[in-house]
Amino acid sequence: TVFYNNKYLEGVAVAAGIAKGKARLILYPEEGNKLGPGEIMIAPSTDPGWTPLFLKASGLIMETGGFLSRGAIVAREYGLPAVVNVPRVMRAIKDGQMVVVDGYQGKVFLR
Repeated sequence: TVFYNNKYLEGVAVAAGIAKGKARLILYPEEGNKLGPGEIMIAPSTDPGWTPLFLKASGLIMETGGFLSRGAIVAREYGLPAVVNVPRVMRAIKDGQMVVVDGYQGKVFLR
């Protein structure tokens, strides 16, 4: 994982906006009950089974993906800031840690 100045991670900006909240590490869509309203969903990747979780999240961070990945498309449809292709983000961020998703610059700031 590449930290810049020990303050942020960098990925690909795929959905514009900025969201701040608690990070919630979700490995499988079946763990969606762990995601609280307004929290930032962090996932390895997503597929159609993840779609209901986007209703609760205020932002999205994924380890893999690109501009046309499922998560990116759904994030844009739902108006959620999203940064994808953040290598090893599931290990770099602790569950419950405060983060800021910058969907304009493709950065994830750690608080």
